[in-house]
Order: sequence, then structure tokens, then C-alpha cells
Amino acid sequence: MSQSILFITPPFCQLNTPYPASTCLKGFLNTKNIHSHQTDLGIEVILALFSPTGFTDLFREIDQRKPQLSANAQRMVQLKDKYINTIGQVIAFLQGRSPELAHLLCSGPWLPEAARFGQTTDLDHDFGALGIHDRAKHLATLYLEDISDLIKEAVDPHFGFSRYAERLGRSASSFDELQNALNSSGNYIDSLMTGLLKEKISLYQPTLVALTVPFPGNLYSALKCGQWIRKNHPGIKIVMGGGFVNTELRSLTDPRVFDYVDFITLDDGETPLLHLIEHLEGQRTLENLKRTFTRVNGAVVFFDGSKEPDVPQNETGTPDYSDLILGKYLSVIEMANAMHRLWSDGRWNKLMLAHGCYWSKCTFCDITLDYIKRYEPNKPVVICDRIEAIVEQTGHHGFHFTDEAAPPALLRDLALEILRRKLTIIWWTNIRFETNFSQDLCMLLKESGCIAVSGGLEVASDRILKMINKGVTVSQVARVAGNFTRAGIMVHAYLMYGFPTQTAQETIDSLEVVRQLFLNSVVQSGF
Repeated sequence: MSQSILFITPPFCQLNTPYPASTCLKGFLNTKNIHSHQTDLGIEVILALFSPTGFTDLFREIDQRKPQLSANAQRMVQLKDKYINTIGQVIAFLQGRSPELAHLLCSGPWLPEAARFGQTTDLDHDFGALGIHDRAKHLATLYLEDISDLIKEAVDPHFGFSRYAERLGRSASSFDELQNALNSSGNYIDSLMTGLLKEKISLYQPTLVALTVPFPGNLYSALKCGQWIRKNHPGIKIVMGGGFVNTELRSLTDPRVFDYVDFITLDDGETPLLHLIEHLEGQRTLENLKRTFTRVNGAVVFFDGSKEPDVPQNETGTPDYSDLILGKYLSVIEMANAMHRLWSDGRWNKLMLAHGCYWSKCTFCDITLDYIKRYEPNKPVVICDRIEAIVEQTGHHGFHFTDEAAPPALLRDLALEILRRKLTIIWWTNIRFETNFSQDLCMLLKESGCIAVSGGLEVASDRILKMINKGVTVSQVARVAGNFTRAGIMVHAYLMYGFPTQTAQETIDSLEVVRQLFLNSVVQSGF
């Protein structure tokens, strides 16, 4: 095939690790001998902005705009020379390239400080006498967040490290506000992004650009990329997919979105993307695409005539991290909680053990959607083959298994295969608090490298847990979480309050349950 594909993750997802959509799809195309490239514009925009040159331009932009600033922002502007002189070293430290800087970060007022540093109430308690590296990483993170607050106040009200323009994305059902923002003159962050996009288009010369939109905060940037490509390279075709698209755009009717992209695909991307490539090669009709929206004669049309099934898990290929600047991601610590930091600290390779959810009954979940209802576990041998290949490529031994709920039996067999191969990896994943997670199984998982699990305690009320068909009880969650904790595996609980019919007393009782779980060190983190 002559198509040249470029996968783009638009700003912003994570600072510490690539979002897995492009790596997985690139890995799949490798199995079909279809060459592709990928770029994470999110981390590249951050690195361009958070640099001596980027800060010089940022403060110049603020000076030209002359916005009304809070006292906190005014202080930061007055300290602009100190910010410009320190940012390069801070970024190098957070990339792991200058660990000795930790002593300087912790030893006194080397960093300029603004409002975020008011949160440092008891660093000795949080990090202890020997945790100098983590303490420094936390202080450096506060420094970045201070600048983020300044950008939001003075330059771009939509800015955020992981929720950029999220409000615009959440209002996408009307599209009016989003289109107004897209058609405005643009801002400083837009200019950084489109400048980098121009470089990538020039470097890779794609004929098809695939944009992933996993979260509401990626939608604006994805469409802004599409807008720039349409204007400057009208011959390039643009397709958009991802988690946000799969959940929020399933009933798409507004044709204006196709002013920015040519196609939108739903659910697993492998087969829809392969069919689209075949269509662009003249080998497949529009009618025989799979789960694909496009605009025909001014109207939105959904094509799903393909009878070919989705790609089985053991045939999706090994995620491919080539092209990504793995050594330049930033490990940050937003808060001292050891479990919570896993989402922002460390370079975690992303891998899925099983497609869908083996329970698939919770009434608050998207159980009718393919990514939940179609449960298909992979084979431990295949998973370990992919683990070994990814470690070989990336040099990183940390894995985040991104399952909806990792099945106990599959985890058991995977742990045994990891131990049989004598692999050294560190991993964490999401689970249901199943009784099958016995003390023995938790010990086995620990031996294989498991350091943490997250799972849904949800309402912490037996009546409502039964009503939402969660399949667990409060006492069961406590026992299972205790099994993990005694095995040395951290436990994070997802919580919800104010569920329909939940009374004030039930909410108070639920909070008391959570308090006791923390008091007894059964759960280490909650959200």
C-alpha cells in the first residue's frame, strides 16, 4: 500500500508517559507491513513551552497583552528572569537527566515560589529525611503548576497539563462554542502546536493523519490540528477516533465537524483503520467501511457495511514506541500519596491483558459499548512475548495494564508465566474486589512484580452496591483489599457519593467505612 500514515496524540494527555492509542495501532499496522509514524504533540508542546526560549516568549506575550493580573500572577511576572533561568534545569531534573539538582531544589529558595507552594504543609512527614529526590520532584511539580496557573490567567484560559480546553470538549454536543474557539485568531499555545505540527508534516510527508481523542481535553487540539492541515495540506486525509469519540460522538449529526476531519471511527481502531486505508487505495467502497462517519452531500453518514470481525487480541501486534521521545517525558509528583503518584510519576509501558470487562454488569457503566461488553482475554504466552519485546525496545520495565478489570484467573496464569520466564517487571492494574483474590493469589501477584491495584468500592453501601449490580459487598472489598495490602500491594479505591436514592445517613455511613479502611491501612488511596 502507498498510504503514509502519521498518528498524532494532540495536547494534552500525560506528562510522564505516552498515551497508548498510537503505539497499539502502529503495532497492528506492523503486522500488515504497513509503515507508519507517530508523534505525541502534547509532550512536545510542553517541552517547547517549558524551556528558556518558551518562557522568554511567554513573558513577552504577557507583557504585550497587559492583562489584569492577580497579585500572585504579578509576583510571577516580576520573577520572570528567575523562571527563565531555572526552567531548563528543572525540566532536565524531571526527565531524570540531572538527579543531583535535587539537593539544590530542597536546600533553600532556589526556585521562585508562588501560590502552589502554600500547599507544602509538612514535607518532612510526607517524604522523611531521606526522600530528597521525591521531595525535589514534588517541589518542581509545584513550580510547573504555578506557571500553568499563570498561563491560564494571562494567556490561555483553557490551559491545563491533562485537561486542555476540557470545557469546550464537554460542550461538543452543540459544537457552536467549540467552532467559535477554533475560528478565533488562535493563541500562544496554538501557535506552538501548529509550529510543531508543521515540522512533523514536513518530516513524515503523510497522506493520512490519524488523530486520537481519548479525553474531552484533546478534542479542541485535535480539531485545531485538522484545521491547520486542511488549510495548508488539503490533499492529506484526516481520521479521528479515541475514547472520547467512542462515548460522546456515537450519535453525531452536526456536519460542521467534517470541516476539520474527513472521517471519524468508533470503538477498536484496527479494522476501521485498515478498511479506511483500503478505501483510500481504491480497494474498498465507502459502504463497506467499518464503524465510520463521514460527510456525504453535506450530511453526516455512518458506514458499517463491513462483515469482517474485529481483530482478535492475539493478532493485534505488539505496541510500537518508535518515533516517540521516550527519554524526554517528565516524571512529576502532584501529591505525596504513594499510590496516586503512579498516574504521573514514572515511564509506564501500556498494555491490555483482555479486551472488555468479564463482569460487564455495573449499571453506571457503558456496558452496551463494544470496549466493555466484548470480553476477550489474551493468552499469557502472547502477553509475555509482548512484554519482552516492549522492554527490549523501550528499556523500561514498568507496565500499566490498562484493563477495565483484570480477571483473577488471567492474572494468576500471567504471573506464573512471568515467573517461569524469570522476567523482572513492575506492574499495576485495575481490578474488581473479587473473592478470588485470595491471600495466596495476592502473594503470587506480588512475586511477579505487582505493586498496586485500583478498584471500585463506589458507594460503600451494601444496599446501593446491590442496586447497581456491582457484584461485591463492603465486607468483601475490605477482605480483598486487606489481602492485597498484606501482600505488600498498594490499593486505590474509586468512590462515588450522592448516587440516586442514597440518603444523607447512607453517605455518612459510607464515609465512615472509607475512614476505617484508611485508618486500618487496608486502602492507601481513594478518588
